[in-house]
Amino acid sequence: MSNCAIVGINWGDEGKGRMVDLLTSDYDVVVRYQGGGNAGHTVVNELGKFALHLLPSGIFRKGVVNVLGNGVALDCESLWTEMQDVTSKGVSISPENLKVSDRASLLLPWHRDLDGLEEARLADKKYGSTKQGIAPFYSDKYQKKTIMAGELLYPEKLWDRLEGILEWKNLTLTKVYGAKPYTMDDLKAWVADYGEKIKPYICDTGAFLRQAQAEGKSILFEAQLGSLRDLDYGIYPMTTSSNAIAAYAPVGSGLPCAKLDKIVGVVKAYSSCVGEGPFTCEWFGDEAEQLRQAGGEYGAKTGRPRRVGPIDLVATRYGVQCQGATDIALTKLDVLSYMDEIPICAHYMLNGQQIDYFPFPAVLPDAKPVWESMPGWKCDISGVRKWEDLPQAARDYVEYVEKAIGCPITYVSVGAERDAIILR
Repeated sequence: MSNCAIVGINWGDEGKGRMVDLLTSDYDVVVRYQGGGNAGHTVVNELGKFALHLLPSGIFRKGVVNVLGNGVALDCESLWTEMQDVTSKGVSISPENLKVSDRASLLLPWHRDLDGLEEARLADKKYGSTKQGIAPFYSDKYQKKTIMAGELLYPEKLWDRLEGILEWKNLTLTKVYGAKPYTMDDLKAWVADYGEKIKPYICDTGAFLRQAQAEGKSILFEAQLGSLRDLDYGIYPMTTSSNAIAAYAPVGSGLPCAKLDKIVGVVKAYSSCVGEGPFTCEWFGDEAEQLRQAGGEYGAKTGRPRRVGPIDLVATRYGVQCQGATDIALTKLDVLSYMDEIPICAHYMLNGQQIDYFPFPAVLPDAKPVWESMPGWKCDISGVRKWEDLPQAARDYVEYVEKAIGCPITYVSVGAERDAIILR
C-alpha cells in the first residue's frame, strides 16, 4: 500500500491531469479532494483529448475507482454534463468506478449567479474568478448554508433545509445585488434535472476509503490549482477558495487518518497563470504570444489566454516548500525548444535588495524579476524517452532547476501524450 498526492506547485495549469493519468496505472483509487469545476485537467490518451473539471483523472483507467471527496464543491450540473461528454467517447462510468461523497456539499444554481454579480460589482478590482460559483459556495459552506449530497437521498429532509436556505439566499440576491430571486419550484426542477442523475453515485466514501486502506490498496490524491492559489498560502486574495496543498488531501478526501508516502509536485518548464494577481515573471507583447502559442496556453475551463513567462525559481521553491514535495514532475520541456536562450527568473529585486524568498502578498507586486539565461537546444525533443538521449543543454536546464528548487525532478514531460515522459 502507498498513498501519493499529485499537486500543483505554482499558479495551477501545470499539467497535473496528465501526471495523474500516467501514474494511475500504479494505484487502485484516485480521489479529488478540493475545488470544483473552476479549473481543468487536460488528459490526452488513445480515446482523444479531454478537459476534465470535476471527474478525477483516473476515470480513463479500467479497474481504478474514482472518488469525489467531501472537500469538493459538487456542481451536479457540471458533473453530469462532463460525464455525458466522457461516456460519449467510449469511457465507461458507473457507480462501480465513480463514487461521490455523501458529505460533499452541493454547489447550487445561485452560487454561479453570485460569483458573476460580485465580479461585476468589483469592476477593475475583480479577483479574476472563473464565475463557476466557487467562492460563494465555500462561503456558504462555512456559514453552514449548503446542502450535502447525502441529503438528496432523503427528500423529505431536503426540501425543509432548502426552503430555509432559499429565504436567506434570496435576501442577498435581491437586496444586495438587485437580482432575481429563486423559488422552490426552481430548486425542485434543478434537483430533478441534475441531482437525481447523480444520486446513484452518492455513498459513504469515507467508509469505502477506510476499507480500501485496510485491504492494502494504493490511493492517489488529485489536487486542483497550485500552491500560489491556495487559500491560506497563496497570493491572497487572488486565490481559490479552498486548500490546494497536499496536507489537506486526507481531510478533503474523507480519509483524515491517511498518511502520504509520496507527494509529486508538478511544475511547468516555464510559467503560466490564469486569473488576476501578481505574476512577477510575466512576459508581454510578441515575446509572450510566441510562448503562449508554442505551449497552447489557453484555459481548459475558460478558453481565455493564460499569462505566461519564464520559470520563476523563487515562486517555485516556495511552492515546493508549501507542498512538502518529495518528487517533481517537470512538464512541457519540449515547448522551450524554439528558444535560442532559455530565460530564468532566478531571484527577485524588492526595495533595492535582491531576495530569494517569496514575499508577503501585499508587497509581492513591488517585486521585480532578476533574470538569468541558459543556452537553448534548438531541436525537437518530443520523441525522446530516455534521459541520456536529451540534448546536453536540456539536461543542464533540468539539473539547474532541480538544484535551485531543492527537490529531485523524477519525471520530465516532453509532450501531452501518456508515453511522452522521461523517468529519471
